[in-house]
Amino acid sequence: MTSDTQRLIVFYLVPEFSMIAFSSAIEPLRLANRMTGTESYKWRIASRDGEAVSASNGVSVGATSSLDQERHFLATSSRPSMVFFCAGLNVEQHEDKSILAYAREIKNSGTIVGGLCTGAHLLASAGLLKEKRCAIHWENLPGFSEKFPTAEIYADLYEIDGKIWTCAGGTASLDMMLSLIGEDHDSELVNRVCEQALTDRVRNPHDRQRLPLRARLGIQNAKVLSIIEFMEANISEPLPLVEIAQHVGLSRRQIERLFQQHMGRSPARYYLEVRLDRARHLLAQSTIPVVDVAIACGFISASHFSKCYREVYGKSPLQERNL
Repeated sequence: MTSDTQRLIVFYLVPEFSMIAFSSAIEPLRLANRMTGTESYKWRIASRDGEAVSASNGVSVGATSSLDQERHFLATSSRPSMVFFCAGLNVEQHEDKSILAYAREIKNSGTIVGGLCTGAHLLASAGLLKEKRCAIHWENLPGFSEKFPTAEIYADLYEIDGKIWTCAGGTASLDMMLSLIGEDHDSELVNRVCEQALTDRVRNPHDRQRLPLRARLGIQNAKVLSIIEFMEANISEPLPLVEIAQHVGLSRRQIERLFQQHMGRSPARYYLEVRLDRARHLLAQSTIPVVDVAIACGFISASHFSKCYREVYGKSPLQERNL
């Protein structure tokens, strides 16, 4: 992009959108304009009816255009160069035929289309992510991968696959927009924007979303961490402890002792809790039937799943979903 070229970006706000993902996307563009003394980036805020939209934190953000207007703009000189769907909580409840049709129209017009936080869910529902690399917040990843098996979903900060841009949300929006600024301008401008935003670097798109296990669990034993990683990678078909022991080169008794020492419970109990935690995310972040959640988390029957779930969380899977 040359210095006299302007990029117009539409941010379409979905009710209960993530404020941190939205603000982390729009602020580096403002800072880039300020640093260059130009309007390299302009934006419109759109919503279903052109009215203000409440974020998940309850703060309302005003819109300057409606869905109908934006669909019309695609065929005019007001057509944007990029459109990002900004979503957050309960994204499935806020999708309808019109918004999905709009997403397809954006792609068909040759315009870059993207999603912030759970915005990738709308793109997938519109059929735009088949065999496309995409990123979504780690909390929504289990349900998303179950519902959209043809999408190439990654627990990355952001993914760019041709004219499909997706971002996991949170401050990952900042990294994705800094990469855009670097592509349009140069690394010097990116560094100046980073200094203004008080961030010390642009993270790699493939950096992990969650804290490493060592930091998340507060344990240092490499063998225990290796076993837990193996458990988390094998949830739908849980492995017997004997096979896990062979994988890490320890005996079953050694693993039992390590888990009692570092985790305060047996490896079988911890493995069960890992699977139930995945189930809890699926129940909260998807509409997958409870029996399918049970199967996806390695339970042989819905009744056994319900019994284990109630034992750990004090409520049934159905009660969890209703909450």
